Amino acid sequence: MRVGILLLIGAVIFQFSSQTYEQQSLVPLLRQVLPGEPFAGVLSHVHVSYWNSIISIETKGYYYFVEFFIRKFAHLFLFGCLAAALFSVMMLARPKRVWTVVLFSLIGTGIYAVLDEYHQFLTGGRTPLLKDVVLDMIGATAALTVYVPLFLWRMKRK
Repeated sequence: MRVGILLLIGAVIFQFSSQTYEQQSLVPLLRQVLPGEPFAGVLSHVHVSYWNSIISIETKGYYYFVEFFIRKFAHLFLFGCLAAALFSVMMLARPKRVWTVVLFSLIGTGIYAVLDEYHQFLTGGRTPLLKDVVLDMIGATAALTVYVPLFLWRMKRK
């Protein structure tokens, strides 16, 4: 079961990386789901520097701005799930040093993140970014920070 979940998460990430920006754009859906640009007034004060450009409603438009945050959250979430699943699979070997497994989970997730960006380089209309690898690793670290103590607590209860 754990291996299947790990493979599924890896496959989902691979599938997203196989799509061009146009194929995975959320803008048409966001226009339907968020008519009238709700919270545009509040969000208009938010500016993010990313890849040497300013991301804001003013520079990108409302729907592209919202999509930017959804896409970056997807990096955090998916690679967090990947790290937790990798940790869970590696714990099947019942190692004595849990923190070694945490380290190898982060290394494995980092390697997959780099390969994912390389895959995007090979996909038309995509731009590989080192900042996305950093974002992936932040997601992995955050997920393991939450997941590992819960995993260990659950193991002690058994």
